[in-house]
Amino acid sequence: MIALIAHDAKKQELLNFVRSHLEFFRTQQLVATGNTGRMLAAELGLEVERVAHGPEGGDLIIGGRVAQGLVHAVLFFRDPLTAQPHEPDVSALMRVCDVHSIPLATNVATAEGVVARLKV
Repeated sequence: MIALIAHDAKKQELLNFVRSHLEFFRTQQLVATGNTGRMLAAELGLEVERVAHGPEGGDLIIGGRVAQGLVHAVLFFRDPLTAQPHEPDVSALMRVCDVHSIPLATNVATAEGVVARLKV
């Protein structure tokens, strides 16, 4: 399972990234936070399990799945220039990825590396 998350200012960037690797993502089990998942399903026709919106606990739900060993990579396109009201949740998700050695991409450059690794 691959988790897909994007702050509002980065949603289009994530959409473009997934579109550029659409055949790969069509073969994966995907989970996303609310609005990101809705966008990916509507724009690209992907089957995406949607959990809560990030500020409503979606980041924590995905973090829990990482801890359970259900998520094998997280693509979280973060907006580093805008303060997020749920920043503690974001930090917790990043920490659980580190604890469980789960690849975490926060921008296009690192996402390219994660996807390349998963394709092998």
